[in-house]
Amino acid sequence: MGLKILGIETSCDETAVGVVEDGHRLLSNIVSSQVELHSPYGGVVPEVASRQHIRDMAPAVEKALADSGLNLSEIDVVAATYGPGLAGALLTGLNTAKALSFSLGKPLVGVNHLEGHIYASWLTRAGDDSPADSPGFPLACLVASGGHTDLILMEQHGSYRLVGRTRDDAAGEAFDKAARILGLGFPGGPEIQRVSQGATAGTLPPLPRAWMRDTLDFSFSGVKTALLHLAQAQGVYPPDATPDSAEPGRAEMDELIGEMAANFQESLVEVMVVKTLEMARRYGVKGIILGGGVTANARLRAEITRASALPVIIPPPVLCTDNGAMIAACAYFQYRRGEQFGLELDIDPALPLG
Repeated sequence: MGLKILGIETSCDETAVGVVEDGHRLLSNIVSSQVELHSPYGGVVPEVASRQHIRDMAPAVEKALADSGLNLSEIDVVAATYGPGLAGALLTGLNTAKALSFSLGKPLVGVNHLEGHIYASWLTRAGDDSPADSPGFPLACLVASGGHTDLILMEQHGSYRLVGRTRDDAAGEAFDKAARILGLGFPGGPEIQRVSQGATAGTLPPLPRAWMRDTLDFSFSGVKTALLHLAQAQGVYPPDATPDSAEPGRAEMDELIGEMAANFQESLVEVMVVKTLEMARRYGVKGIILGGGVTANARLRAEITRASALPVIIPPPVLCTDNGAMIAACAYFQYRRGEQFGLELDIDPALPLG
């Protein structure tokens, strides 16, 4: 029988629990989203998120076990994210994992949220056909989410070097702010992608790309400001200047917003693709892994796959966003290395990787 791990992820606004066998076989993956709660605020409210995690945790654990076909006593290891993330949210998941570990007498493994996103790619492979075996190490990893846009060199299991990061806004944060500028909903990434479908930049001037030559770092603050100025010039911002659905000009305004969204999306995607491929070239990697909510973006996935001569491994969108299965998959490899944590383990909201 394989090693069955229950993984808990509560670093932000999803209460997520998954069960994985031997690091790659997905048995269940339950995600309780808080999007509707936070949407009126245009972003995640930490205290609201923490309270909702408390409400959703027990049902999520129960559903994950039911979907896996296992009893709680059949779980071999309990794992949870302990950083980075929102402090109150992290506490809920980690304390749940501690309680389960103590009551069951089973090992506890603490997982770095960013490392979890990398190991989501192991859930897309079968048996020994893992990224470590095909294409093999080293791997270039782009982890892009609401709080992080990092380029990480994965030299072996558990061995990482941070070689590039954002100097200001993360890509997901930039998408959220762009969506607010354009009067779209939250979260911003899916909204920008939705209105961009079939749109082009039209006659609009291209938005800038912050290349920052001679570094693999990112900067997305400038393109966000450029979009704001463009939206003001085109009468799109502030959003209440946009005509409602009953007024003439709605179709034209929607088309303009779509063009601006496509323009913005292209500016972020191009920089992420070019920087990731440059990193792959510099470090002589054998393959590329993408993880994090932003990597669910269809344009990013298509462009990096088209432009790369190396194998590109991208989890399905449901495994790109925060989930408990990726935490369980990562914990399997940590446990095999002999990593176990005591009940004194505490959260680390700024936990680094590499």
